[in-house]
Amino acid sequence: MCMYTRSIFIALLIGLPAVNTWAADSDIDQLKRELELMRQTYESRIQQLEARITELANKQVETDRAVTSRPAAPATTAQRSGQNSFNPGIAAILNGKVNSYSHDPDNYALPGFQLGGEAGLSNEGLTAEESELTISGNIDDRFFGSITLGIHQDESETEVELEEAYIEAVGLANGFGLKAGRFFSEVGYLNSKHAHSWDFADQPLAYRAFLGEQYTDDGIQVRWLAPTDLFLELGGEYMRGASFPAGGSDNEGKGVYTLFTHLGGDVGVSHSWRVGLSGLWADARERGAGGDEHAHGGGGVEPSVFAGDGNLWIADFVWKWAPQGNPTERNFKFQAEYFHRREDGTVSVDDGAELTDYRGTQRGWYAQAVYQFRPRWRIGGRYDQLWSRNRGSDADVLNEAGLNDDYDPTRYSVMLDYSRNEFNRVRVQYNRDKSRPGNADNQFTIQYIMSFGAHGGHQF
Repeated sequence: MCMYTRSIFIALLIGLPAVNTWAADSDIDQLKRELELMRQTYESRIQQLEARITELANKQVETDRAVTSRPAAPATTAQRSGQNSFNPGIAAILNGKVNSYSHDPDNYALPGFQLGGEAGLSNEGLTAEESELTISGNIDDRFFGSITLGIHQDESETEVELEEAYIEAVGLANGFGLKAGRFFSEVGYLNSKHAHSWDFADQPLAYRAFLGEQYTDDGIQVRWLAPTDLFLELGGEYMRGASFPAGGSDNEGKGVYTLFTHLGGDVGVSHSWRVGLSGLWADARERGAGGDEHAHGGGGVEPSVFAGDGNLWIADFVWKWAPQGNPTERNFKFQAEYFHRREDGTVSVDDGAELTDYRGTQRGWYAQAVYQFRPRWRIGGRYDQLWSRNRGSDADVLNEAGLNDDYDPTRYSVMLDYSRNEFNRVRVQYNRDKSRPGNADNQFTIQYIMSFGAHGGHQF
């Protein structure tokens, strides 16, 4: 190898490390640029996702405020199916009480009114009240179905009662809805609400007197929600008439029909209201009264049977307040209902051996207020009153049937309850009950309500 060639070869060997170093530096710079680009891209994406989360959270708060602050139409199929991801959804409600009375609950009565349905007092002492098992879900894209069974103990036997079993067509055009089967009627404000959603451990006296605690029957319901800024709903029902305040399924199983209308809206952000007016017309063939098979009552009144017709009107009013529409910290609810009924027919006692014509005019009302003063604590008060003016050709038969009208029942109630969350509630309640003449009946109740499984939100 010549001197010139050797010099070039040595120079190349000496320069190789510099070339390698330059190549490595170039790769590192490229990787740094790619890393910086990735960081900028992901930071931008993260910012977009955070902004989206904030937007959705704000919308959810507005939706919750709207739902809790204003009257709501019946839940749609999509809302109901949101109970959980399964079809059907299964829910159970456990209800227990400890009751104490200063008077014998077997002698409970409402003078001037026939006790029917499930009216009356619960057992004294420790008692497992009626528990509910509900199975509900979407049948398809047009129908929703629900069945509720009431399970209770009657002396030594466990009985299962069909409380509700209906199908509902949803998403119909122009705001119409359709329900068919067995269900709680929409008359009044409280009638359609299940016992676990009541604000007190028992129903107002007017519901015992006029609807046998709660009116449920087989039938069909049509309702229409108006496309207006105010909540406006109109509806009607055609019912079998097998249950109190009808009886005997008169007119070939078409013994009751009802009409109802509801109107409501908001006052600012924190207040909402609803008023309602409903009517119930009943034909009774054999409406039995004089006590309830599941609750104590009767007051020594002879079992009686009413045959005839009656019409019942109910006016209701509800006002709710929650700061800025958010009820989680504090809220207040006031509600009142007024009942007016006229009946015309005959009343018989002693298995029909004694009979008299009968014309009755009966009225009743209640007002109650419930205040949630802390996130889990509520306190409430309620007042009830009833009047009756009943006439018949044989006053003795009316007296035996408990339809004497010389006394007006009244009652005062206070309650305090604690809810650790939406699935459980413990309540203490006191009633000063003057439903019967004489000294007031001091009634104390401790109640628990526990629910588990799929459970949708309650209506307004």
